[in-house]
Amino acid sequence: MQIENRAFIVTGGASGLGEGTARMLAAAGGRVVVADLQADKGEAVAREIGGAFVRCDVTSEADGLAAVQKAQALGQLAALINCAGVAPAEKVAGKNGAHRLESFARTININLIGTFNMIRLAAEAMTHNEPQADTGERGVIISTASIAAFDGQMGQAAYSASKGGIVSMTLPIARDLARSGIRNMTIAPGIFATPMIFGMPQPVQDALAASVPFPSRLGRPEDYARLVRHILENDMLNGEVIRLDGAIRMPPK
Repeated sequence: MQIENRAFIVTGGASGLGEGTARMLAAAGGRVVVADLQADKGEAVAREIGGAFVRCDVTSEADGLAAVQKAQALGQLAALINCAGVAPAEKVAGKNGAHRLESFARTININLIGTFNMIRLAAEAMTHNEPQADTGERGVIISTASIAAFDGQMGQAAYSASKGGIVSMTLPIARDLARSGIRNMTIAPGIFATPMIFGMPQPVQDALAASVPFPSRLGRPEDYARLVRHILENDMLNGEVIRLDGAIRMPPK
């Protein structure tokens, strides 16, 4: 896939992995829609990269359609990169009682249903693209899971379930979209330097970095963005989940 002069949607594009991806795509000549609920930061990122901002709740059909339409106004929608999500921590039964059902449902709604909502809307738009002459490709979808889908820790029942759902639907979605020339991939990042991690005390950040076998550091948004670019440009990557984690396997806590 050629990035230059084509349109891209990055959900969660105002910070973290999404921001790193949006900046990479813009630097490569792409026209990027930053879709996020953080209006001030999202508008600032979009302005800096010469893209467009859309305030987007990924669980909303209207907001998702607005992001797709904004991208189509910039050019042919080449790819959707799903980075929006939340990461709560709550035990099934703890000192405060049973896990709150509403917090479990909210996590599933944003991380899993929101991801699917954006996939279905972007994919339908991509089916109308002219296929690339050399590959027949019409678009690429990349979603973000987590190593918590495989190595869920204490307090991560909701988060792991939501990310496990993204992992599980990767192949069937790829199969659904194959006849339309649309690829579907998932990245499962390990411990990355994102706003959530930055909120932790420095000794905790250092310990997390040291727990990664190699390289013994926190992942960076640009690491994620480089893998996004490789997926976009390598048309044999389809229907697969790639762990991006420095070989870490998370302990129970």
